[in-house]
Amino acid sequence: MTIKVIVNGVAGKMGRSMTAGLLAEEDIEIVAAVDMRMHGTDIGILTGSEPIGVKVEDDLILAVKRTRPEVLVDFTNPQAIMKTLRSVVPMGVACVIGTTGLSAHDLTEVDKLARQYQAPVFVAPNFALGAVLMMRFAAEAAEYFPHVEIIERHHDQKLDAPSGTALATMEMIADKREVFAQGAANEFEKLPGARGGDFQGARIHSVRLPGYVATQEVVFGGVGQLLTIRHDAMSRDSFLPGLLIAVRKVLQLEGLVSGLENII
Repeated sequence: MTIKVIVNGVAGKMGRSMTAGLLAEEDIEIVAAVDMRMHGTDIGILTGSEPIGVKVEDDLILAVKRTRPEVLVDFTNPQAIMKTLRSVVPMGVACVIGTTGLSAHDLTEVDKLARQYQAPVFVAPNFALGAVLMMRFAAEAAEYFPHVEIIERHHDQKLDAPSGTALATMEMIADKREVFAQGAANEFEKLPGARGGDFQGARIHSVRLPGYVATQEVVFGGVGQLLTIRHDAMSRDSFLPGLLIAVRKVLQLEGLVSGLENII
């Protein structure tokens, strides 16, 4: 059985990389591709191969109405994603969302929409299987090492900080960790933000530099010891296996499901 897919955000770096991977799968057919850039470009050429007859469009709704996809794959940006979901979910299209930056309020609204229109939505802060394991191991370690800070590093074009992966990791850690402020009781910042973002007393530090794809370190401190759990995405290809799992399983889900760990 072939899954009909529309890709939104196809012209971005992640969109191009994931589209190339989707095109290589026999059970997945990309029926349309949407982006405000590269209008009219064949997605085969866009991804570095031969033309396949599917060209980039700039109107998502018209593309959905014309091609009737089963699944939308979205790699756009935090500013656009809720408008997309409010438009596409009522049309009965299941969604796989790789865009981070959704708030808890947003997720509640998405779950309501998905259930109302029986169009499941899957959201992943990170599609890399190694990152999912890193998050799981960090949650286990937090039971024994409550002092923890996260250092996440991404390319300089990433819009949201901290990353969705860092926030999801801290949320998993929070289930095992009492709320308390780390560091000296009378510590102060000579430069605002030097101690990073405060998450229930723990800290998240975001680095944005060209050259990075995605790296996260979860550093735990204990008496006389440190434990570091780290994941490095060396290329965007690392996200493809997780994306394929999501595309193949999303139609079997109900409502909103968040996190790759919940479907593998």
